[in-house]
Amino acid sequence: MLIFITRRIGTMALTMLVVSLLLFLLLELNPGSVATKVLGPYSTEEQRRIWLEAHGYFDPLYERYFRWLTDFIRGDFGESTRFKVPVGDILWPRLGNTAILGLAVMAVVVPLSLTLGVLAGMKEGSSLDRGISISSIFFTSIPEFASAVFLASIFVFWLGWLPGTSGMSDGFDLRQLVLPVMVLVIYAFGYTVRMTRASMAEVMMTNYIRTAVLKGLPWRTVITKHALRNALIAPFTVLMLQINWLLSGVIVVEFFFAYKGFGALLLEASLNQDIFLIEACAMVAVFVAVGTQFVADVGYTYLNPRIRFS
Repeated sequence: MLIFITRRIGTMALTMLVVSLLLFLLLELNPGSVATKVLGPYSTEEQRRIWLEAHGYFDPLYERYFRWLTDFIRGDFGESTRFKVPVGDILWPRLGNTAILGLAVMAVVVPLSLTLGVLAGMKEGSSLDRGISISSIFFTSIPEFASAVFLASIFVFWLGWLPGTSGMSDGFDLRQLVLPVMVLVIYAFGYTVRMTRASMAEVMMTNYIRTAVLKGLPWRTVITKHALRNALIAPFTVLMLQINWLLSGVIVVEFFFAYKGFGALLLEASLNQDIFLIEACAMVAVFVAVGTQFVADVGYTYLNPRIRFS
């Protein structure tokens, strides 16, 4: 088990290293372009030359890369050209806001999707299975911007129950989280339901489940101790991927509800060509992606002992 975890950590570190190199070559290979983005298009050649010299951009490429990578590891991401503050001062609060939103979404999606998926898979082909499957497909087919407009028109403009924005300008307000969470849950839960249902239906047809039933074990024991654990492997993968989507794929929802999160920050950095902020957001997103895959790999070993001892 220790060797397995060590290998996964090594793979994670190697992936981060490769991505960091590609990101550096993509955004910082041309020093003149970096200086233009930082100082603005109306800066003079002399101003750009002075800035490049002061920041070591005339050094060999490999020296620049290792200095850039070392600064990232130390948490020094540079200064945002859009906000005129160190990138970390704006990045970490925004990342925390998206984490709050993501936790709220997962707290609803996980029990809802697993419960509905297991119920549908246990009774494959029944009216309950068809109803859950059709509903999950229907909700998943609705894009976030459409459900955001629809829910806002009902709960904000018609009923007046909820605020239309989630800027949290007066401090944390739970009511302002309701609409963004609803939109994301509607879009996210259906796919997990379908994966859980398919996995559960496949497990229910296996020989060891039939043997457990024929031996006279209680139906509750058959489901909870024999079927559910193996059926959770595929949904567990989907849920880990949902974390990546919640981090950087919620741009539409955060922008629509003026929620100050990581997705909205990434959009704003891209629109304003804030190069150091873009680099920091990209590296954080990649770190979360490989980190969740590491958690998924370790989780497999507990859900399926055959993987653990192979």
